[in-house]
Amino acid sequence: MSIANLLRTAFTAFVAVLVVWVTVPAPALAGPAVRAGTYAAADCPRGWFCFYDLPNFGYPRGQLSSCGWQSLSTWSWQFRVDSAHFNLDSGYVAFYYQKTQELFRISAVNRVRSDAAPKRDWATHVYRYCP
Repeated sequence: MSIANLLRTAFTAFVAVLVVWVTVPAPALAGPAVRAGTYAAADCPRGWFCFYDLPNFGYPRGQLSSCGWQSLSTWSWQFRVDSAHFNLDSGYVAFYYQKTQELFRISAVNRVRSDAAPKRDWATHVYRYCP
């Protein structure tokens, strides 16, 4: 077999694989989809504030309780917050983009944010005010 024929055969096989990859939907290639559950109600433990990876408190969930500034990147939660729940007795938590732009707040008065839209997945920091 000449080098030209070998290259032609390899190229044809590559194109065939590429066509299948482009035309077959990803779930068909990956098998059954495994998706995190979505909850209809916030379930943050008492004494914490929680943030969720999906709207309507869909898991996975992160939770913090410390006062002051915290970077969500410490726990790989930057650009992931889609909903939030405040389960503390007082104060508030503000979600920020780069510590400069407040996106939204949750507090003892306004405990839940079921959908952070239009600022979904923007939060990089949180600030908890503790009176």
